Amino acid sequence: MKSMLRDWDKLPKFMRTPEVRPYWEHLNKKRHQLVLKRMFDISAGMAVLAVTAVPMAVIATAIKLDSEGPVFYRQERVTTYGKKFKIHKFRTMVSNADKIGTAVTVSDDNRITRVGAKLRNLRLDELPQVFDVLSGDMSFVGTRPEVVKYVKAYKPEFYATLLMPAGITSEASIKYKREYELLSAADDVDKVYINDVLPDKMKWNLDSVKNFSFFGEIMTMVKTVFAVLEKD
Repeated sequence: MKSMLRDWDKLPKFMRTPEVRPYWEHLNKKRHQLVLKRMFDISAGMAVLAVTAVPMAVIATAIKLDSEGPVFYRQERVTTYGKKFKIHKFRTMVSNADKIGTAVTVSDDNRITRVGAKLRNLRLDELPQVFDVLSGDMSFVGTRPEVVKYVKAYKPEFYATLLMPAGITSEASIKYKREYELLSAADDVDKVYINDVLPDKMKWNLDSVKNFSFFGEIMTMVKTVFAVLEKD
């Protein structure tokens, strides 16, 4: 299995910058660990799918009984090298939520359904992302995939996070697990997210790329489990 990392001259032009170069050079020295990362994603993804197939069917039924609309929420996100894909998530909001609010969720968001609130608390809405992991659009660990309009607001250095697939979890996700509460008091949610929240999250994301190691990502997964189980 080949490494997922492209050669420098094969990167998209917008990523071949002095700000991104140090991150690429670090990952270039870790190509064998990147192969292990992909092998783990495939094997662990198949195992997770086998274990969660029945629970996901139950959740899908609950979503359909709770509110009108599709089972999955397929929003366009951005992953490796700027590739756009439609993420798999269980729908936790009313079916037209993206047309009546922002791209991020705030505390007490009235778009969230009853079943959706329970799924979000335990992060079960993200279970279907195992399909994105198996397809290669995502990984178990990596920078959370942002919507296109937020990626357009990236500073040059932030593009280094696109050297690797977007992830289901990350160190930034753990630190910002109650992100929607931080945004609840904002008058302009998108502005606060782009100017304040996103840059701080990117400090964690960039640090994870700069110090990438396969076993470090395993530890991030372990910490995620404890973060989900931890009582607020």
